[in-house]
Amino acid sequence: MSRLQLKHVNQFRDRHGRLRHYFRRRGTKATPLPGLVGSEEFMAAYAAALVRTLVEPAEIGASRTLPGTIDALVVLYYRSAEWNALGAGTQKERRRIIERFRAEHGGKRVAMIEQHHIEKMMAKIEKPSVRFHWFKSVRALLRAAVPGMRKDNPTDGIKGIRPGKTKGYRTWTDAEIEQYRTHWPLGTQQRLVMEFALETASRRCEVVRLGPQHVKHGRIRIERAKGSHDVDILMTPELQAACDAMPKGHLTFIITQWGKPRSPHGLGTDFAHWATKAGLPKHCRLHGLKKASMTRMANDGGTTHELAAFSGHKTLSQVELYTRDADRKRLADSGMAKGTKSAADVTNLPTPRSQTKL
Repeated sequence: MSRLQLKHVNQFRDRHGRLRHYFRRRGTKATPLPGLVGSEEFMAAYAAALVRTLVEPAEIGASRTLPGTIDALVVLYYRSAEWNALGAGTQKERRRIIERFRAEHGGKRVAMIEQHHIEKMMAKIEKPSVRFHWFKSVRALLRAAVPGMRKDNPTDGIKGIRPGKTKGYRTWTDAEIEQYRTHWPLGTQQRLVMEFALETASRRCEVVRLGPQHVKHGRIRIERAKGSHDVDILMTPELQAACDAMPKGHLTFIITQWGKPRSPHGLGTDFAHWATKAGLPKHCRLHGLKKASMTRMANDGGTTHELAAFSGHKTLSQVELYTRDADRKRLADSGMAKGTKSAADVTNLPTPRSQTKL
């Protein structure tokens, strides 16, 4: 039996032995596709079914929801403008939290949820960062219930939720960067990924999208994620050499062994293995290279606005962390230089008692 290549098309043999086909996109009802595969009748029905699902997006779980329940609220939230405005990565993270919340409380009435219920659920989450992200996701979900399902958001009275102080990913040192370069030479994707992250201060979700079409006249254009501005920056010699050493022919520089683009999550996992193979400690991860890139520029005297133009940050508060640390380092070095002057260089020291003439 030949395997169909059309998306969302399934086939089966009925009780009379006849091969039948139907179109079914996840979350929608199956649509029969008449005629022979590839015929004008078949392709017309396929195109109509595909367009219908694109114009009318599937309501995930709509068939199993009851009005006024958490299940119904989740369906409503997934259709909201607030949800559609979120980035793909944020949607993935929130969907994971919301679906777990839904699995446990889906049949409960939204109008019956009170603040102490939310606080009780949060008390069971030990890790501050996990509790923070859970609260953000559930708060956004319940915000979609106002005013259709309830008059207020029960999370509005909960204040002071913080993710907990953490230093985040550790910044790579110059020695660690050179060790990785020594282990993974030019011409390998392992080296190319590292150079992209370091030389352009890119996140993994940005690295996987980069391709030859983004490089022109010695510059590279990067579509920044997470609400940052897109940037158009110079290619450094290190990045140019890494790109020139790779074979061409794909729309993205970073591909799998099967020639397909990598996913951001898959790239992060693979890079952790590559760093380990290079003999580096487990704290050397991909995002640490972005921090190293920003740190190096700040240490070289880059201003806050220069770093923001390079990284694409819309606000300067995060960028100031790098310049503030660099300025503190320069001030410390300057202070130590003043404190290490020899006594011969200082003219206002009192004469030692042993040298005083009587």
